[in-house]
Amino acid sequence: MAEHESLEFGKADFVLLDNVSMEEFMSNLKLRFEKGRIYSYIGEVVVSVNPYRAMNIYGRDTIEQYKGRELYERPPHLFAIADAAYKAMKRRNKDTCIVISGESGAGKTEASKYIMQYIAAITNPNQRAEVERVKNMLLKSNCVLEAFGNAKTNRNDNSSRFGKYMDINFDFKGDPIGGHINNYLLEKSRVIFQQPGERSFHSYYQLLKGAPDSLLRSLHIQRDPTAYNYIKVGGQIKSGINDGADFKAVADAMKVIGFTGDEIQTVYKILATILHLGNLTFGVDGDVTLIENTKLVSVIRELLSTKEENVEKALLYRTVATGRDVIEKQHTTQEASYGRDALAKAMYERLFCWIVGRINDIIEVKNYDARVHGKNTVIGVLDIYGFEIFQNNSFEQFCINYCNEKLQQLFIQLVLKQEQEEYQREGIPWKHIDYFNNQIIVDLVEQQHKGIFSVLDEACMNVGKVTDEVFLQGLNGKLAKHAHYTSRKLSPTDKSLEFDRDFRIRHYAGDVVYSVVGFIDKNKDTLFQDFKRLLYNSSNPVLKGMWPEGKLSITEVTKRPLTAATLFKNSMISLVENLACKEPYYVRCIKPNDVKSPLLFEQERCRHQVEYLGLLENVRVRRAGFAYRQTYPRFLQRYKMISEFTWPNHDLPSDKDAVKRLLQGCGFDHDVAYGKTKVFIRTPRTLFSLEEQRVEMVQRIVLFLQKVWRGTIARMRYRRMRAALVILQAYRRYKVKSYIREVNRRFKNVRSMKDYGRHVKWPTPPKVLRKFEDALRSIYNRWWAWTLIKGLSPEEALQVRAKVASLEALKGQRADLGLQRAWEGNYLKRDSPDTASSFTLVSSELQRKDKFMRVLFSCNVRKINRFHKAEDRAVLITDRHLYKMDPLKQYKPMKSIPLYNVTGLSVSPGKDQLVVFHTKDSRDLVVCLQGMVPANESRIGELVGTLLSHFKSIGQMCGIDPSRRIMRQIECTVPAVLT
Repeated sequence: MAEHESLEFGKADFVLLDNVSMEEFMSNLKLRFEKGRIYSYIGEVVVSVNPYRAMNIYGRDTIEQYKGRELYERPPHLFAIADAAYKAMKRRNKDTCIVISGESGAGKTEASKYIMQYIAAITNPNQRAEVERVKNMLLKSNCVLEAFGNAKTNRNDNSSRFGKYMDINFDFKGDPIGGHINNYLLEKSRVIFQQPGERSFHSYYQLLKGAPDSLLRSLHIQRDPTAYNYIKVGGQIKSGINDGADFKAVADAMKVIGFTGDEIQTVYKILATILHLGNLTFGVDGDVTLIENTKLVSVIRELLSTKEENVEKALLYRTVATGRDVIEKQHTTQEASYGRDALAKAMYERLFCWIVGRINDIIEVKNYDARVHGKNTVIGVLDIYGFEIFQNNSFEQFCINYCNEKLQQLFIQLVLKQEQEEYQREGIPWKHIDYFNNQIIVDLVEQQHKGIFSVLDEACMNVGKVTDEVFLQGLNGKLAKHAHYTSRKLSPTDKSLEFDRDFRIRHYAGDVVYSVVGFIDKNKDTLFQDFKRLLYNSSNPVLKGMWPEGKLSITEVTKRPLTAATLFKNSMISLVENLACKEPYYVRCIKPNDVKSPLLFEQERCRHQVEYLGLLENVRVRRAGFAYRQTYPRFLQRYKMISEFTWPNHDLPSDKDAVKRLLQGCGFDHDVAYGKTKVFIRTPRTLFSLEEQRVEMVQRIVLFLQKVWRGTIARMRYRRMRAALVILQAYRRYKVKSYIREVNRRFKNVRSMKDYGRHVKWPTPPKVLRKFEDALRSIYNRWWAWTLIKGLSPEEALQVRAKVASLEALKGQRADLGLQRAWEGNYLKRDSPDTASSFTLVSSELQRKDKFMRVLFSCNVRKINRFHKAEDRAVLITDRHLYKMDPLKQYKPMKSIPLYNVTGLSVSPGKDQLVVFHTKDSRDLVVCLQGMVPANESRIGELVGTLLSHFKSIGQMCGIDPSRRIMRQIECTVPAVLT
């Protein structure tokens, strides 16, 4: 029971149909085709319907799904049958074969390529170079054989016009080490004639369309196919085949396989020779037959590397030996044309056989010793023409249908044999099965002395003029009483048959009418010995090697060559014997319609193919006993969840006992039989019931597993998150500790450093400690400042506080604040030493009068009044008042402003010394500091810092901070002065 295919796609295995009838079979086949399921099973037989579209079911992913799986573990597929054949070969050391059959256009060639592709993909896991080389050559051989053996027909753009059987040899490890190809019945009549709408072999069109101009010139041919009589019918057809690209692919494939440059050139020369032969015409001059276009003879001579007179003589004369005498008999125009066409067909057939032989020489297993390397096992792949019924069935169709009769006989016998052997192995009683045995039809064709082939050979050996009508008379005489043979003479009232032309055979696939026209000529397959000698005597060694029989002298007595019918019969008998000794697997291909539509399913056409492929017969054989069988372990593995006694594991003595307990619990014990290693189920309904119960239980199991798995995933995610958090925390602690240790190491001895650690570089903190670092730097800076300040005298401390206040107020506002020099404060004594005594007396008097404690600042200034007039003045600022003095009148106080009336101070951002003292009564004092001031010395910073520091100290004693008022005024008035 194939997994993953619900009943909406129909029954994946036709054995499981409720009723075995043609109607049920066709209905299921149509449903699967319409649902895109092109593969189905009949037991272990794959039924393939050509989809006529590209399908994405052959890629590497699909190959992996089928690799090593049992046949019923995956939906039906070619890969499943290929894997089953490979496993049987590798595990059981048995030779196997895959037989692919079906009518033209059913997809046989593509199926064989996909099987080869699968086998190549699953072998050589160790990528051994020699094995890869062999695989590549086996795959490339398909490309070459398709070019020379396939053609476009009305039914198929890539129809195989020959039968092919390829053996792939494997070593004891299951890797391909070589192969061998057998070809059967090439349709060589296609070389000289094609039906309307069809083409000759691909090789001609590939050469004309894809070869470089230089090669075409050397072969004396042109690109237009309609210029050549043999292929002009196909040259007029428009098709989607890319002959140019195919030419390059085939040339590359031949090089990969191992064809030499000379061999490839010879192949092209033979193709060109055949094209030129088709254009040869014969005429008559009196009693003499002659070639009308003699220039072509010279071209053919050059291509064949022989003498021109020998070419002309072989085309116009036939050498006949009578005893010791040799006579040259001139051809009539009809005989010359026949000989020319026979030569063209023979050359192409010999070329094709030589290509197959050359490939075999290269890919065959060499120097393999089973005692050293282990047993050499084989997988055979047979891609052979299917049963054909045309309006005018000829000798080729007769041989093809005989081949299918032989293969159908083998198919039924092997299926029955496999069934019977399996029943006997398992100890299940065998019941006789009635089926149509087509041995009677095989005997009708191949029986000695009485069969159609024997009658045909006898007619060909008769002396005198033998015609197709004589052959038909012989058939009527010997087969008049045969139930499966008739003709118009034997059935005078049957008007579907023509007198002296038609006979009808009742094949297993239906009645087929054959026309005897051409049977005698095609069976004789006459090629004059002169042509064989001509080609053998070529100076081209490759061409010469293709015609070894040409070395015989005309007077040498040789055996009569075997006829085409006998050769084909012998090859079919040999093929069937070869297949019979292998374990067979089958692929039955069906063509859904004649218009190559991916949507159309022609019921009657498909029904006819089902009949002649014997598919319904196959279903009946499989269903005669039990519809389904499976080994106990695999059955238990699939259905054990149905029973509480087997889920999840059983404790019974054996798997067989567990299966019995499971089926008894389901109530199906009456519909099964128990073999030694397998359980057999009689009706499909029991199997479907098991499947329904399994689907129901699987859903519940899946939900349970999802629940458990989701919980497991959640717990795993939690543990990962928790572990990550623990790691993160530990890492953070480590980084914090590392940072603190590093800070401690670097600043350990800062007390003994001259600059108390100002030169020490701080380590880079982790992100989490960036704010901590800022706080730590602040603490350090405060400690550093305290360390510096604690050693200062009170006067020095006051000056430092003033400088700090100045920096805080004016940083970024003025370029030079005078921070690098000592601030003296009282500059009138220094700037005016001559009048210093007068200033001292005045300041002492003011101190006595106003009770101030100390002088904060004094300086000569330039005062600007409201009339914009400048006058020299002096300013004295004490801890209580601001005094304006006249230096010309011995520093007489002109104005006294209490400091608490000063509301603000404005300075400019430039290098000037302009200062504005703001007062409560808005009578501001505007002065410009001056005196003995160096060019780089500014007293503005000192004035601002001293006042701010003084006001701050007063505020600390009184619990307020009047410096904020001054500070605020400074900050907001500086921009006003700037403007």
